[in-house]
Amino acid sequence: MKDEHNQEHDHLSPKEPESYQKACACKEQQGEEKQEASEKEGEIKEDFELKYKEMHEKYLRVHADFENVKKRLERDKSMALEYAYEKIALDLLPVIDALLGAHKSALEVDKESALTKGLELTMEKLHEVLARHGIEGIECLEEFDPNFHNAIMQVKSEEKENGKIVQVLQQGYKYKGRVLRPAMVSIAKND
Repeated sequence: MKDEHNQEHDHLSPKEPESYQKACACKEQQGEEKQEASEKEGEIKEDFELKYKEMHEKYLRVHADFENVKKRLERDKSMALEYAYEKIALDLLPVIDALLGAHKSALEVDKESALTKGLELTMEKLHEVLARHGIEGIECLEEFDPNFHNAIMQVKSEEKENGKIVQVLQQGYKYKGRVLRPAMVSIAKND
C-alpha cells in the first residue's frame, strides 16, 4: 500500500510544493493589491462626492445670485418705466391746463359752438387716456387736505367755513395714487 501511495505521488516533483507556495503568495499579494485598489477607489469616490457636493453648493449659490440679479433688474426696469411715465405725465400737465383754459374760455363765449363741443370731446378723450395709464385728477371737495392740495390764498367766504376749499385755481393730478402736482386752491378764512 505504501508503494501504491508513493506511486500516486511520484509524479509530483520536489519543486511543486515551492511553486504552490509561490502561487499562494501571489494570490495573497493579488488580494492585498485588490484591497488597496478597493481602498483607493473608495477614497477617490469619497473625494469625488465631496467635490461634487462643494460644486453643487457653489452652483446653488450662483443660481440664487443669478435669480436675485434677475429680479433686481426686472424691478429696476419697472421702476425706470414708472419714472418715464411719470415724467411724461408731468410734461403733459401744462398742455392739459391749456386745454382746460381754452374750454373754460369757449364756454364763456358760446356754450353751443362747435369749438366748445370739440374741446369738450377732446378733454373727455384725454381724461380717458390719462385714467387708463393711471393718471387722474385730484378731487377738490370741501375739505382741504395738505397731502393733495396747496393753499395759495385765503379768502373771506360767507358760504364756506374756515379752512374749507373755496376755489380750485389749478387742477392737481395723481399718478398711480402718488401726487404728481397738488391742486392749487384758495381756502376760506373768516376771522
